[in-house]
This record gives sequence, C-alpha cells and structure tokens, in this order.
Amino acid sequence: MSGQQAPGNHRTHRGRLAAAFGITVAVLVTTVVGAALTGSLALLVDAGHMVTDAGGLLMALLAATLMLRPATARRTWGWRRAEVLAAGAQATVLLGVGIYAFVEGVQRLLVPPEVHASGLLAFGIVGLVGNLAALVVLSAGRGANLNLRAAFLEVLNDALGSVAVIVSAGVIAATGWTRADAVAGMLIALLIAPRAVIILRQAGNVLLEATPEGLDLADVRRHILSLPHVRDVHDLHASQIATGLPVLSAHVVLDDSCFHDGHAPRVLDHLQACVADHFDVSVEHSTFQLEPSAHADHEQPGHD
Repeated sequence: MSGQQAPGNHRTHRGRLAAAFGITVAVLVTTVVGAALTGSLALLVDAGHMVTDAGGLLMALLAATLMLRPATARRTWGWRRAEVLAAGAQATVLLGVGIYAFVEGVQRLLVPPEVHASGLLAFGIVGLVGNLAALVVLSAGRGANLNLRAAFLEVLNDALGSVAVIVSAGVIAATGWTRADAVAGMLIALLIAPRAVIILRQAGNVLLEATPEGLDLADVRRHILSLPHVRDVHDLHASQIATGLPVLSAHVVLDDSCFHDGHAPRVLDHLQACVADHFDVSVEHSTFQLEPSAHADHEQPGHD
C-alpha cells in the first residue's frame, strides 16, 4: 500500500481553489470597507460570510495539497480524508455565521440603524461580480469531491448574499424602509444554514464510517450468497475513506471442497468482480476472508 500513488492535480483542483481564494479575498476586503461606510448588516454579514469562505477555501486548498501526498506505512490511505475534515470545518464555521446573522437581523428589525442605499448597491454589485467569477472558476470541478463541493456551495451562498444586498439596496432607495437590510441579512442566514447542515451530515457520515450512499449492504449480502460455493457471509462492512473511495470487507464461508480442489481463488475473483461491477457504487477496494465452515468455531466473540 505504501507504493500507492496519490491522486493527481486534476482530481484535487488546486489551481481552481487557489484562483477562487484570491478572488474571494479581494471581494472580502471590498465588502469590509463597504460595511464600514454604509452601516449595512447585509454587507457586514456578507463580509463575515466571506471571511469563513476565504478561510474555508484556504483549508480546501491545503487539503487538496495534502491529498497529493502518497500513502505511507503510517498513513496507508495517505491524506485522502483531509478533504472530509476540511469540508466539516468549513460547514461548522458557516453554520455559526448563519446563526449569528439571523440573531443580529432580528435585533435590527426591532431597532433599525441608518443604512446608505447608494453605497450598499455599489458594494453589492462588486461582491456579486467577484462571487460569479469565483463560481465560474470552481464550477467545472465542484463534483470532484466533498472538499470542492463545500467550497462551491460557500461561494454560491456568497453570490446569493450579494443578490440579497442589491435587492435590499433597491428597496431602501425606493421606499426608505431600512429594515430591508436586516431582512436581507436574515435571508442570507437562511440560505447558509441548510447547506452547512448538509455538508456536516455528509462529512459526519464519512467520519463515522457509515455505509456509502447508494450501496445497499442487504443487496450485497444477497448477491454474494447467490454465488456458487458460497455458504454464508458475515462481518460484512462498508465505509468510505474519501469521495470516490468506498471500501468493503467481509468474511465469506465456502464449501470445504473449495480449499482442496483449488477453487477458492476463482471464488475470490468472482467476489471482487461482484462488488466492483454489479452495484451502483463500484467498490474497487474490497477485502474478503475466505473461510471453511469449521472456522466459525475459532472466531473471536462479537463477530456478526
């Protein structure tokens, strides 16, 4: 395993992440200045959101770099799971920003501060242009892994936040209703929270070694049992190391004759081909322990 190669740059998309990070930092600085000049909650929340985005993109970039490191005897899967840790950290901070934005929005609905609509509109447009540029950079790679998906969703939320800022500026300019800024800030919070929860759940499932989505272990068990010479299946486990890297292991009881007539290796070939090709989720990293029926007497307690 130590000779296994790390994924190439085309899979980690470091260049895309670096470009999106640079764009986001530039927009962040502009938005912070805008929030200070206009007194806008929507811009302030958008700036806070972009702080987490910039940090999230930086974590994503670092994770993508770590993922390129080859596997070693100490880390047999290399740093592939760094993408899951980075995505979980991004989502956690993002959820915190969303909660803060909603609470602050409620307070500003009760006591609305003065907001300068013209400056709010200008900075909202600048933010939207920058966010759209970052989205274009990330869009082609967003399905590559959980790390990229979290980064794309963060920038998408920023773009939607910029739209909310622009709309609130138009409402304030047309009607003078300054509470529109607080409503926009709360709307941004409502856009942030569900996506953050989704990423947190996905990252949590990987870290808790839940069965990969789309893989039905009951179906896997039935299919293995249907193979010739297979008498039983136990200790069947499946999990996911990182995006696109599911793993499966099982103890498979064979007819005793398979261990005398040399048929066991052919059964192993069938088992590996089965989990790699038969199901919607292709499991190329599978480990099977082939056992005669009498081996059950030697199993440690706790085996299912």
